[in-house]
Amino acid sequence: MKHIHVEGNGLDVRRFRTGVSLHSHTLHSREPLSFIYRYARKVAPIRAALVLGERRFAETNGRKLDLSRAYWTPPLAAHDAWRLEASQIQGRFGLNALVSLTDHDNIDAGMTLRVLEEFSDLPVSLEWTVPYRATMFHLGVHNLPGDRARRAMDEFAEFTANPGEDRLRELLEQTASEPATLVVLNHPCWDETEIGHKEHVAFAAEFCGRFGEWIHALELNGLRPMKENRETMQLAEAVGKPLISGGDRHGLEPNATLNLTNAASFDEFASEIRAGMSEVLFTEHYFEAFPSRILQNVQDVMADHENHGHGWVRWSDRVFYVGDDGEARALRSLWKHTPPAIQIFETGLRALRHPGLKMAFRALVREEAAS
Repeated sequence: MKHIHVEGNGLDVRRFRTGVSLHSHTLHSREPLSFIYRYARKVAPIRAALVLGERRFAETNGRKLDLSRAYWTPPLAAHDAWRLEASQIQGRFGLNALVSLTDHDNIDAGMTLRVLEEFSDLPVSLEWTVPYRATMFHLGVHNLPGDRARRAMDEFAEFTANPGEDRLRELLEQTASEPATLVVLNHPCWDETEIGHKEHVAFAAEFCGRFGEWIHALELNGLRPMKENRETMQLAEAVGKPLISGGDRHGLEPNATLNLTNAASFDEFASEIRAGMSEVLFTEHYFEAFPSRILQNVQDVMADHENHGHGWVRWSDRVFYVGDDGEARALRSLWKHTPPAIQIFETGLRALRHPGLKMAFRALVREEAAS
């Protein structure tokens, strides 16, 4: 049984006891800089600044800018991320909240919070990077047993560094054998490695065919376009898997997709999903123009955060570049002064916070979408 709901479309949330927020990131995630770069280049004034910056970098260093060596970290600490997600569920929908934080290949958020009594039942979860053929997939692994979570994380990391299908089958079988653990194929139709959309989706279907026995659901992602989520719906039907929510929050906007349930604990919720019962909610803010939402996420990442958990107030404190010596250093420590091209980049993003410019940008996006 799987149902999809849209907020405000005749839905009575009082039928449910609990809202579940899955797949959201904290400062423990390492995110490829290409995510921001790819979308920033779609805004003409910013694109001009970035092209200029690329040219100056090449002239100065004798090589092209290699973004594969750069990464950024989301602004929220684990407690702040949990509070943001729980506040939407409790305050906006009046439901009890279950929150599963899933950083990239890292379980520190859940493990850190679980030392506090109020979070003793918090799921220990992650988003596991799984290389496969010419592409890669991300598996949301939710609610690992606390007493073996560190060992499991080490095994996942070892596989990511040295992938092999036989070993993947072993790890998935071992993980899925825990009755309260959920394994979710996150945003399965997103061609993140840009090998070609059709080829990636074909690999996703093949991946489900090979390993579907240990995958419990496919994700409807709150930060991917509806066209792609519809493809995920078709894939889920083809491979006989339920759909599940996953907001994929990185900034300050709470997850745009949630699950609704009458389960009182994450263990109970996991049992429902594994039995094929899932109620997914698309919130109102999911249906805002997709480029506008991406822009807002970029602005959240680039903003100052005075209360950052590690004291990384400026965005340049939270963006890192891996040098030739293998050491990761914050951009701010590499610059004596902010480069002019980056200053233009920052200025452009700040300008788009102005209500008038923001409205004009959204109108332009709507016009382009309709054409």
